[in-house]
Amino acid sequence: MSTETCLFCDVQTIDRGRIVSENSLAIAIRDAFPVSPGHTLLIPKRHTRDYFGVTPDEVQAIHALLHEQRAVLVAQDASIDGFNIGMNCGETAGQSVWHCHVHLIPRRQGDTPMPKGGVRHVIALKKDQVITW
Repeated sequence: MSTETCLFCDVQTIDRGRIVSENSLAIAIRDAFPVSPGHTLLIPKRHTRDYFGVTPDEVQAIHALLHEQRAVLVAQDASIDGFNIGMNCGETAGQSVWHCHVHLIPRRQGDTPMPKGGVRHVIALKKDQVITW
């Protein structure tokens, strides 16, 4: 995919108002279709398809924004008491925007009836397996 048609490259050039924070190698935006209030995306500025294409410096930049935005969200909303962090790498894994992005999803007590298992729920048939710990 050309960077000319990339949603997240466009955010950096023609839609900068969506950026809530940035550093030299990455940006943070709120997700346009949030799973929960405050759902944030951490995105390397350089166009790369998925997390496996980021450099160690980009990993550090994303990591810094991840911690910064966690602190911002917790300060803004005391009901947040957990987070899911994840990324989709490849079409089979559910990736739909072909520019690496990391999801920071705030969680609140009672936002789902049974949160145990967390990210295991991405494969529906596996989510109901008994977790004994």
